[in-house]
Amino acid sequence: MADQERKRRRPAVSCALCRRRKIRCNRQTPCGNCVRSKSGHCVYGDEPLGTPLRNLAPAQGSRKQVHVLPASESPNVGSDSTTNRSRLASGLQRCKLLAKIIKAQLAPPWPVPPTSDLPPKALADKLLDCYLRTTETIYRILHIPTFKKDYDEAWLTDKTPDTAFLVQLKLVLAIGATTYDEKFSLRASAIRWVHEAQTWLAEPEFKARLSLQVLQTNLLLLVARQTASVGASMIWISAGSLIRNAIYIGLHRDAACLPEGTVFSIEMRRRLWNTILEIALQSSLDSGAPPLISLQSFDTEPPHNFNDNQLMLGNLLPASDDTFTQMSVAIALRKTFPIRLAVTEFLNNFQSASSYEETLQLDGALRKSYKELCRTLQGLNSATGSSPSRFQIQVVDFIMHRYFLALHIPFFVPPLREAAYAFSRNVVVDASLKIWRAVLLPSSHSDEISPLNGDDLERLAICGSQFFRVSALQACFMVAAELIFQLQEENSLSPAPLRPDLLSIVNDAVNWSFRCVEAGETNIKGHLFMCLVDARLDGLIRGVGKDELPASLIRAVENGQENCLRVLEERAAEGQTGARVDLFGKTGIDTPKGMEDWDIMMPIGQFNFDSGDPMNWWFDDETMERLPL
Repeated sequence: MADQERKRRRPAVSCALCRRRKIRCNRQTPCGNCVRSKSGHCVYGDEPLGTPLRNLAPAQGSRKQVHVLPASESPNVGSDSTTNRSRLASGLQRCKLLAKIIKAQLAPPWPVPPTSDLPPKALADKLLDCYLRTTETIYRILHIPTFKKDYDEAWLTDKTPDTAFLVQLKLVLAIGATTYDEKFSLRASAIRWVHEAQTWLAEPEFKARLSLQVLQTNLLLLVARQTASVGASMIWISAGSLIRNAIYIGLHRDAACLPEGTVFSIEMRRRLWNTILEIALQSSLDSGAPPLISLQSFDTEPPHNFNDNQLMLGNLLPASDDTFTQMSVAIALRKTFPIRLAVTEFLNNFQSASSYEETLQLDGALRKSYKELCRTLQGLNSATGSSPSRFQIQVVDFIMHRYFLALHIPFFVPPLREAAYAFSRNVVVDASLKIWRAVLLPSSHSDEISPLNGDDLERLAICGSQFFRVSALQACFMVAAELIFQLQEENSLSPAPLRPDLLSIVNDAVNWSFRCVEAGETNIKGHLFMCLVDARLDGLIRGVGKDELPASLIRAVENGQENCLRVLEERAAEGQTGARVDLFGKTGIDTPKGMEDWDIMMPIGQFNFDSGDPMNWWFDDETMERLPL
């Protein structure tokens, strides 16, 4: 009996944070220690810190697990705004925890050896078609006739296909799954296929991995990691390794110098090197890190204008530049590579003075290259009546205007809103508008989209690629900033006339960013920012006073957070597998592992290129402080 009495525990009266840190708690809501630490997650209760995952499954049940005392139960503890901020912070923390659950549910246990299991052929055919009509038309990686031949043999024969081909095939299916439907219903399968490829490439087979086929697999893996959000923010690091592998096997030297080189081998080497350059440049712009290549480090010519089936016919002359082939868009985009590389080097060089004169010079060269690109694509013709697809035109336009936007954003902030920088202001607004219209057409143009396939780029931006989704959100922020600038600069008594097309972007972006969450995105930062910006703009239009504005902003963010919380709770409940996840072992001021990119209340490190979030480098602390958002 004495032993049992010694094991009895007193009722817990301190909050979870004070109990874990073993400090005195004043038992208010929130308590003084939580207020000073800016935790915002002051939780009382007798539940153990390690809470089983199953207790958080149902939406209603999960809300009972963490009980935040309402303000009325603690008299004289502060204003309503303090209570609202505490409730909002608690909701955000819960979203972070649910995101951790969802990521743990989707990630298969490591390692994941490749298997011969494939989806049903009817489904695989659709996924392959999704890939071939989207990603492969911009980034040429595969020789389509050869790949289709191996693909058909994989289904027709009883013999197990080659593992190297199976890995490639599953990566192709993973990329195609992004545009298969509007909800990315095959996300779990896509993530598993990506992990299988990573496991296979991690095997200690070094010399055997130095081949064009493995190089193709590495390229597919980088694209699949972006679309499936598997380490997507670390693509720049992997792109550097890929460049070194390509240089080691000689892709940086033109293949025409090789003895007895066939048209097929020469062109495939050129195509792969061209795609490697594009991936490396894109990852540099995404991460804010220096480009991994220079024009002086290679002499490989751009690919020639051949269709894939021509490469097997022997030594042929390429088609003329105005003849549309499967390589036309990639070749046209390659002509803009030197100026895009120069812009990226200028933006990501920490020693650069960022002079406005040099910015205008780069803008002039970029604009000239873009006009030539447009003329080239408009002049393409084919004896078969083929022309660049809608997806190809959208992506090329998106890529080019992304560079215009990145180049002029530093001169868009309020302290620089003098007449000398009016040009940059117009460029930012125009580029943002075109970027947004590339990923989301106005409803009046929705009849132009096939009901069967939908808009491939819109699906890719919503379901997968950070490259398109984050850039689209950044464009929306710039449009909202411009509208707020106009309202703040208006001195007349009548309301300021605002462009309807710009207003519609902000309104549409709130719903669009929520669709991203519904499609599987666990980072709700973009949606909450859009809710905040939309409420800020609406308050200025309606003339809401400064005293009422903070409350309206908090309500808007709370509504957005509650909607996201509902979606995340449902997804976490659907994906439960019976595993236990320690949710509350690292709450409060301790950030759980793998959730560093979630804490939007903490400052971003200045010397971390990406900080786990590709939105950070474009909107650094200095720029955000000067934006009126």
